[in-house]
Formats: sequence, structure tokens, C-alpha cells
Amino acid sequence: MNKLNFKEYSLITFGIILVAISVEYFFSPNNLAAGGVTGLAILVNAIIPRLSVGFITLIVNIILFLLAFALIGGNFGGKTIYASIGLSAIIWIIEKFFSPIAITTDLLMASFFGSIISAVGMAIVFNQNASTGGTDILAKLLNKFFHIDIGKSLLIVDFAITLASISVFGIDAGLYAMFSVILLGVLVDRFIGGFNSCKSIFIISKKNKSISDFIMRELDRGCTLLKSTGAYTKENKEIIYTVLSRNEFIKLKIFIKKLDSRAFITVGEVQEVLGEGFGNLDEE
Repeated sequence: MNKLNFKEYSLITFGIILVAISVEYFFSPNNLAAGGVTGLAILVNAIIPRLSVGFITLIVNIILFLLAFALIGGNFGGKTIYASIGLSAIIWIIEKFFSPIAITTDLLMASFFGSIISAVGMAIVFNQNASTGGTDILAKLLNKFFHIDIGKSLLIVDFAITLASISVFGIDAGLYAMFSVILLGVLVDRFIGGFNSCKSIFIISKKNKSISDFIMRELDRGCTLLKSTGAYTKENKEIIYTVLSRNEFIKLKIFIKKLDSRAFITVGEVQEVLGEGFGNLDEE
């Protein structure tokens, strides 16, 4: 395993540990079946207590993977399989050796903080081009056989689980579980955007050569020179366009401030960047 793969799998492991903590210390002890395979496992565990949440999660994930391979080809990468099985294993380890109890019995606090911790973990996993399987597979099955959009399919599966939880745990726990599903969807997108955010920068300066050299040599980033004409002066100019991380932009701004205090800079927030030097376009 090379350094890149080791880093990716280390991050995935950290991510699924966070998800497992949210399940075992916030959701499960408060009977919050917040969608997904873990939510289904919490439901089944309430009906058949001798089956642990970790064991049920593992069995359901294996069944879903087998269904996916049989019915839709199951084009899943090794990282997704690792994350799915790993999450089940970590949940089982927590149950077996740490005897987890609810950190809070307040359903609102459990829903809120459990969702935050789970969202951070899931965002880390998704950011490594993996997923925890589960409802993703069910959503793909609904998409294939009933032609329902993947996004809608995910909502249908998660809401079906939370609605079922109402009959088992009562209306309060069911509604808080539904709140967690909605909150998770919002937070995961926000956290992924935060992990991948960069700065899109346009620069107009009389010192373009020095600035572009600094970007390429000191920051080790690429940049593009765009031909332009001033609307008022009619002068032909070049605009530097580049995409940098937050820290790289700070270094560039300090350099330009010293070099050309009259430079004109516009900065935009970019949620995700793929390609050379940034995210990999190839997903496992």
C-alpha cells in the first residue's frame, strides 16, 4: 500500500469511527432510527434485542452487496466495501468492549449532536470517493427497477425507516429521527464543500510576469493568462486566472501587496476542484 492509499484508508477509518460513535452514543441508546442501514439495525435490535446493532448492520450490508452484484452489477470500489464492512465491525467492537450508554437522553440534543458527528464522518468518507453502502444500494435498486431519481430514492428509503420507527419507538422518537435524516443531508453537503473549497482568483496587474512566476514556482500551481481589452482605455491587457487553496491565496495576496499595491484582484469561493494538483477525476 503506497502513502496515498494509506492516507485515504486512514481517513476513511477515522470517518467510520465518527459515524459509529454517533450511532452508539447518540442514536441507538435514544431509539433514534435516523435512516440508513444503521437506522434499520436499531429498529431490528429493538424487536430482537439478542441481535446487536453491529451484527445486524453487517448482515444487512452483506445482503445488499450481494443483491447489488446480482441485480445491478455492483460496481463498487474496494474503499466502499472497506467502509461498509468496517463501520459494522467498529459498531460491533464498541458494543462488545465499551458498553456504550447515551451521552445525553435529551432527544433534541441527541439528534443534533449525533447528526453533526455522523455528518463529519460521512463527509470524510465521501471525500475519499467511498461511501458506507447501505441505503445507497437500495436507492440504486429503486432507480433501476422503478426509474426513481437516486436523490429521491435515498429520501424514500430513509423516510420509510424513520416512519417505521414511529410504530416501534413512538411519535417523538420517530419525528426526531426524521429531523436527523434531514439535518444529516444538509450537513454532509456543507462539510464536503468545506473540505474541498478553494479560491478562484482573477488578477489584473502590470506585474503579471512576476505574479505568474510566483504562482507556478513558489506555490507550485498552474495559472492561465486571459486576453482582455479595457472598456474605457481600450488597452489590451492580460488577466491571470488561477485556483488556489485558502493558505496559498494568503501567500499570494501578501506577495502581490508588496509587489504591486495597485493590482486589481477578484476572489470567488469554489466548492470543488478536480484535475491535476487537486481532486482525482477517477473514482474507485
